Amino acid sequence: MIVDCHGHYTTAPQALWEWRKRQVAGQDPGPLRISDDEIRETLEKNQLRIQRERGTDLTFFSPRAGSMEHHVGDAKMSETWSRKCNDLIHRVCSLHPSNFAPVCQLPQSPGVPPENCIPELVRCVQELGFIGVNLNPDPSGGWWKAPPLGDRFWYPLYEKLVELEVPAMVHVSSSCNPAFHFTGAHYINADTTAFMQFIQSDLFKDFPALKFVIPHGGGAVPYHWGRYRGLAQDMGKPPLKELLLKNVFFDTCVYHLPGIELLLKVIPAENILFASEIVGAVRGVDPETGYYYDDTRRYVDAAGGLSAAEREKIFEGNVRRVYPRFARRPAG
Repeated sequence: MIVDCHGHYTTAPQALWEWRKRQVAGQDPGPLRISDDEIRETLEKNQLRIQRERGTDLTFFSPRAGSMEHHVGDAKMSETWSRKCNDLIHRVCSLHPSNFAPVCQLPQSPGVPPENCIPELVRCVQELGFIGVNLNPDPSGGWWKAPPLGDRFWYPLYEKLVELEVPAMVHVSSSCNPAFHFTGAHYINADTTAFMQFIQSDLFKDFPALKFVIPHGGGAVPYHWGRYRGLAQDMGKPPLKELLLKNVFFDTCVYHLPGIELLLKVIPAENILFASEIVGAVRGVDPETGYYYDDTRRYVDAAGGLSAAEREKIFEGNVRRVYPRFARRPAG
């Protein structure tokens, strides 16, 4: 089985985005009317078709990351929007339980304590069967006004994540800072920044069971592994394998073979989860190969030096270990 741990409902029906426009404009958005057939159509043309074409089996599915927009409006607006998005993901996964597993959006808001997110987290996990969560380390949308992820500001939310056995994928939303393109800079900056924040903290001493997935191949982390090893050493920290790799994992949303080969060479296979982010940030065909940039299975298959056991870990075994609620869920 090949499990893709990183997918977003970027192809949701237009009615969702029209509802959001009315909400942001301060209008009464009214009920959100989307039929099951509309949901099926958006998936059949896109994610389900791609799964079949590329030979993957199941995708962890969450709301469109760029549209979480935690910096827009207040905490109440974020709560209402998050519930709408999470309910739609629940419907997707109920219609296609063999193809999708639900991951939720949190109602974060700048300056608002993260424990404000706990009721929606509990609702999604305990009532709706969600198996993971996306956590935005920068709810301000590119201005980085929140405390670092190792700060006790975040601890009430971490306590609940551990209690519920739910890992968090580090994932920012859109950027309102024109200096940072949201997918090309802001996303990669956030991945890299989160890793450095983990090095600087004692977070995993306090939460030894807490698990994070850093997407997009870890941002700059694998490329600068020696830098981070050296920084940790200068700070008197344990080696990175001991300090972080029991708790921090990386996905394969890296869109060329040399990048995947570097990731596989630097990061232990036990810490890599297969992912493609379909349908996501890069949707075109690479003229150098003739294949889609985001066809990441092709890169993992082509990478040399991996044993069959290591490929099995990357494609399925690791994700079942990192996401225990997924491992325990009934077959779709």
